[in-house]
Order: sequence, then structure tokens, then C-alpha cells
Amino acid sequence: KKKNKLQIYKKLVDTLLKIQKIKIKKKLKTINKKTYILSKYSHKYLHKESDLFFDWYLPLFMNKKKAKMIKFKARKFLTKLYNRLNFSNSIFVHRDYHVSNLIKVKNRVGVIDTQDALIGNPTYDLLSLIDDVRLKTSKKLKNEIFKYYLSKCSKNYYSKIDKFKEDFDILSVQRSLKIIGIFSRLFKRDKKFKYLKLIPYTWRLLQLRLKNKIFNELELILNKSVPLKIRKRINFNEN
Repeated sequence: KKKNKLQIYKKLVDTLLKIQKIKIKKKLKTINKKTYILSKYSHKYLHKESDLFFDWYLPLFMNKKKAKMIKFKARKFLTKLYNRLNFSNSIFVHRDYHVSNLIKVKNRVGVIDTQDALIGNPTYDLLSLIDDVRLKTSKKLKNEIFKYYLSKCSKNYYSKIDKFKEDFDILSVQRSLKIIGIFSRLFKRDKKFKYLKLIPYTWRLLQLRLKNKIFNELELILNKSVPLKIRKRINFNEN
């Protein structure tokens, strides 16, 4: 079973590598023959997404004033992290490259839900696949998928493994914050309760990537703000 899982992921990585070879055109023609501008995954986008954690998740269990103070502190540090990114925005990024958007079509992989695509960092879609919040995978499998990607990717990434891994960790942390925020918004604003069940595992993924020393300050902020019992919580109805 484990071998089968890895083989499936290898196929998904192979598809991702093909996607990453797409020649970037800023202006695209849609099916309706309209022009669509492909934006870059700028710091503005990264902050807009990670802000969701502070704007929607924290207020589920604390007052908005306190949540704003934590956001102010964390945002300063997140800016430093986003400035650390080693690879430029130069690759076609699907932005939601995970199992739910990948379909088996005979012997090929079909990709859906491309409307949020951007020009971004080469690690982003890979981490979306490896740190998929909807599908639990072992640390060993995650590492095997990562190694397989590196064995097949551009030499530019393979020759800078440490920098590539650093970008992977930074953007995985950013994405987990975003997803916890999105799931909280789906619960609070849209009354979609089922997404709360996915938050504890998303926290586990976030904690896994926070082990990198570059996140010490952010980890301290989060540890002070969100106790372990809150991270495991899937019911916020009492608030």
C-alpha cells in the first residue's frame, strides 16, 4: 500500500513538473476569448492570505482587539520571512495543487480548479501536494515525495537544496495560516461547520514546518496566542 501511494504521488509530481514547464504569458485568452491577466504572487498576496488566520481564526476564541495586536506582531515577522524567499516568482503556480483537484483520466492526471493560478515560487504547488490538509500522510512519505521531485526537477533547484527547502517551509507555514483562516471564515460567515474538523491536522502541519529555526519568533507568538487545547478544538459554537 505504501509503495502504491508513493507511485501515485510520483505520477502527480510528474504532472506538476509538466505544469511548471508552461511558458509564462502574462496575458491569457479565456474560452470566451477575453483577456485574463496572470498576476505575480507578490508579498501583498502572501500577506492578504496569511492575514486570514488573524482576522477569522483568532476571533473565534479571543476578542478582536487582542487578535489585532497579535496580527501586528506576527505580520512584522512574516514580512521578514517573505523577504527571505530565495526563488523569484517565475513559475506557473496552480495555487491549489492537491488531491481533491487531481482526477484520474485513464492513465493520465486531470487537473481542475485553475482559476486562482498565479506566477509564483517553484515550491508552492509541491508543498500544496505534500502538506495537503485534507489527506493525512506520514512524514516519511512526505520526505520521499520531496526527494523524488528534487531528483526530476530543474538543476537550478537541486543545486540549491537548502534554499529550496527554506522556501518550501516558509510558504508551507504561510499556506497553513491561510487555510486555518479560510476554514474559520467558512464556519463563521458561511455556516459550513465541516471545515472545523480539518483545523487540528492543519495545525499539525504548521507545527511540523515551524521546527525550522528561522520560525523561532513566529512560533513564540503562536505558542503564547493559541494553546494546544484550542488547536485541537473543532467546536467554536459556544462563542
